Amino acid sequence: MAEYRMKVHIFGATSSPSCANHALKRTAADNTDTDSNIVTKTINNNFYLDDLLKSVVTINEGKILAAKLIDTCNKGGFRLTKWISNQQQLLESIPESERALEVKDIDLESDNLPTERVFGMKWNIEADTFGFQNTYKEKPATRRGILSLVSSIYDPLGLAAPAVLRPKIILQVCVDRTWMG
Repeated sequence: MAEYRMKVHIFGATSSPSCANHALKRTAADNTDTDSNIVTKTINNNFYLDDLLKSVVTINEGKILAAKLIDTCNKGGFRLTKWISNQQQLLESIPESERALEVKDIDLESDNLPTERVFGMKWNIEADTFGFQNTYKEKPATRRGILSLVSSIYDPLGLAAPAVLRPKIILQVCVDRTWMG
C-alpha cells in the first residue's frame, strides 16, 4: 500500500483562503520572539483575506512596521506586494517592484495619488477619505425593492450604517406590521 502526501496546497481550492490565513497566523506565531509584538498583532488583526489595512501615527512607525512585516512574512514564504499609502515618504521606502500598480509609474514628488478600492469602498488616497459608489437599478417602492437596494451596499466596516439604518428600520416596521396583521 502506497501513502501519498501533498507538499503544496492546491491554488483555488475551497479551503485555500482558510489554509493561507492559518499559515500567515502561524508565521506570526513562529516569529513572535524575533519580531516586535506590533508585527504579530498586525498580522493577526489587520489582514482581511489577502489585504492588509493598517494605520499608524507617524511615517517612521509605518516604515519600520512595513520593513518588519516584509521580513516576517518572507520567513513564512509570503511576499507582500501591492503596497499603497497616503504618505509619499512611506511609499518611497517600499521597493518599486512591491508597490501597487497604480503608484508604480507616478512621480511621488509631483503627481497626485490615485483613488483605490478598499473593502468595497473608494479610498481617495490623496485626501485620505472613504466613499461609496454604487450603481442603483430602478426598483419599485416595495419591501422587496427596498430590501434589494439596502442589501446591495457592501460595507464590511459599517461606515455606511447611518445612511442605511433608516431604510432597515422601515423594513423592520413593515415586517412587524405584516406579522401582527
